[in-house]
Amino acid sequence: MTPDPLALDAETMREHGYRTVDLLVNELTDFDRPPLRRATPAEMRARLGGPAPEGPQDFGVLLERLRTDVLAHMECSFHPGFFAFVPSNGTWPAALGDFVAAAMNIYAGHWQEAAGPSQLELEVVDWFKAWIGYPAAAAGALVSGGSAANMTALACAREARIGAMRPDVVAYVSDQAHSSMARAARVLGFHSDQLRVLPSDGDFRLAPRMLRAAIAADRRAGRTPLFVAAAAGATNTGAVDPLGELAEVCAEHGLWLHVDAAYGGFAVLTERGRRALAGLELADSVTMDPHKWLYQPMECGALLVRDGPALRGAFSVSPPYLEDVAGGEAETDFADLGMQLSRAARALKVWLSVHAFGLGAFRAAIDRSLDLAAHAAERVRASPMLELMAEPSLGIVCLRRRLDGPGPHDEDVLAQANARLVAGLERDGIAFVSSTRLRGRYAVRLCVLNHTSTRERLDRTLDHLESAPLEPYDPAARVASDGRRVWAASWSVSANGAAGPRPSPELLAGVPLFTGASPAELRAACALGVVRDAPAGRPVVQQWEVSRDFFVLLEGAATVDVDGDPVARLGAGDVFGEAGALDWGRGYGYARTASVVATEPLRLLVFPDGALNALMREVPAVRSAVVEVLHAHLPRT
Repeated sequence: MTPDPLALDAETMREHGYRTVDLLVNELTDFDRPPLRRATPAEMRARLGGPAPEGPQDFGVLLERLRTDVLAHMECSFHPGFFAFVPSNGTWPAALGDFVAAAMNIYAGHWQEAAGPSQLELEVVDWFKAWIGYPAAAAGALVSGGSAANMTALACAREARIGAMRPDVVAYVSDQAHSSMARAARVLGFHSDQLRVLPSDGDFRLAPRMLRAAIAADRRAGRTPLFVAAAAGATNTGAVDPLGELAEVCAEHGLWLHVDAAYGGFAVLTERGRRALAGLELADSVTMDPHKWLYQPMECGALLVRDGPALRGAFSVSPPYLEDVAGGEAETDFADLGMQLSRAARALKVWLSVHAFGLGAFRAAIDRSLDLAAHAAERVRASPMLELMAEPSLGIVCLRRRLDGPGPHDEDVLAQANARLVAGLERDGIAFVSSTRLRGRYAVRLCVLNHTSTRERLDRTLDHLESAPLEPYDPAARVASDGRRVWAASWSVSANGAAGPRPSPELLAGVPLFTGASPAELRAACALGVVRDAPAGRPVVQQWEVSRDFFVLLEGAATVDVDGDPVARLGAGDVFGEAGALDWGRGYGYARTASVVATEPLRLLVFPDGALNALMREVPAVRSAVVEVLHAHLPRT
């Protein structure tokens, strides 16, 4: 028999391991490097391109290439200046746990093949259940991350409550929900009118009264409300939805309440976190990501389900080729609790790191993050040059630089100034921060969750945002208004939507929405819109319908009605329908939260079926105006 071509002797294995550990320790303790080094695709192809080698190469040379050509061109979530995203800054014992799982190539799908790793996962899941207040009968599993956990929860809810997909089923999310909810709905067969995107309130939380009204409207229309996704630490702002009140609404109407607590859930280990997350224990399912605020290496997410048998019932499949490994009643086959059959032993790193440090160390690290975030918020409130864009929550602080001089400033000017400040932080190696859009307005987003971050590094970051010189505004380099990536979707005009004559540039030039638009921009806008008439008494938009048209009122008058009561009056030059016309994600959009009824014969300029996204790209003046209208129209309470 020929020798094993992939075998290494024990001494060589040790040598490779020691050299790899030395490389990693040097990298993980080098805080003089910037938190992010970018590279173009061409640069990376030049460094790493080429065919696979036929013969062996020196392992030391390979490690050096890895250091200079790979690890040098990436983000460093372990850096104290990494504030850009909800980080995945791990710990060394957890990394060693992953090393053990990978070196042993542990399969953790069936008890028969992995009794030890399976029991370890049961223990870790039991920890999580106890931390959030779930009963012992609840079930759970470790998955790749929050996206997989959210999809697993939606699939479990559907299977437990209705079985196969039906066209009458409706799910509800806040406009602050994670993008994975849109992806999960699309994959599981929810069409554009089956996912209700509800506007958040002034604190960026899902309002129970809004949810109750949407459920009632869908029930009247013969639909079947099924699922509500709430947030316990929204990605944009860290906001926590009113979980107890939402649980009451869901219990009243028989809906499945899922809470996406991907990063925020582990705050329950602290006293402040438990207060903020009150009601989490009432959810039917909860997403938690140990690779976020429990400081585990990626990939490591978790889904917990209150009704344990429902999770197994949703995913258990027994093909003939797996009869030999099917577990008995007392055995847990984790392949039956989710979508993966081939699954790694993710629990090793959690178990090893929690035992190595003790739970108190993780609690202290989370508390430390909360203290730093509170310090950042206090500095922003005290600064005449900075403003908070949302109430800080669970380690996330959204802010931006004010501009010098009296009076309001155009959103594009503010956005560009702050975007350049963000770029300057990265360029100088001080910190890596991210941005977002809150009701269309640009915000610098600090995610203060990294266990290596210090007050000194945070203050340096804020000093830069507060006092760095601002460059003059450059209209040619404007910051795109689709900072919320869901606004950048493509669009198409349906046959019905295209009905009506195109407007003329002269007509658009007299509409306030197009003030400041160039002749070329007016011509581009004409190709996107149509002119329509509506008789008095006709509803142009009906509350809770799902439609994508954006309207400019050219002539006549209309009322805005909420639950049958008039709340506003519209006249020539007013616009409406902007929230529903913008794509929230994967083709899903806001449900209409009000009706618009013509009180006089109307002439309308209509941008049909999602064309507003293209209009905002073509005409910057429209983009700025729509952002302000959106900010004013979305509910605040």
